[in-house]
Amino acid sequence: MDDLTKEQRHKNMKRIHSTDTKIEVILRKALWDKGYRYRKNYTKLPGNPDIVLTKYKIAIFCDGEFFHGKDWEVLKPKLKQSNNSDYWVSKISRNRERDDEINKQLLFLGWTVIRFWGNDIKKHTGECVKVIEETIQEQLRYDDMDVNKNKY
Repeated sequence: MDDLTKEQRHKNMKRIHSTDTKIEVILRKALWDKGYRYRKNYTKLPGNPDIVLTKYKIAIFCDGEFFHGKDWEVLKPKLKQSNNSDYWVSKISRNRERDDEINKQLLFLGWTVIRFWGNDIKKHTGECVKVIEETIQEQLRYDDMDVNKNKY
């Protein structure tokens, strides 16, 4: 049973956003400052990635720890002891499955997928940007190898 009134629950849920979250904005600003241009919440791809670098075919997701089940083996038993446990275990399990499905779909379409946890973005933004830059460099090297193969 829910400990909050209907109005309190409504107020809490209303504050949860699916776009332009704090972690997305932090990462986008860091990328913009480095000169990278991107699309946000790109609806042309499965899963509507939070940030897309179309030039490099890189899809980036900024995942919240709770709703995407970080450390699921630790979180799941805790949830099973909480109120409304069936709902939360089912919801987060399905979110994790959906994340995997989306990753596979994007990989099949030739996209590189990067997923960051929210706290990593907040505490280690520079390292997250570095991961993206390294992925771009790998993509450029791979593209160069493809171009060189076709020269002969």
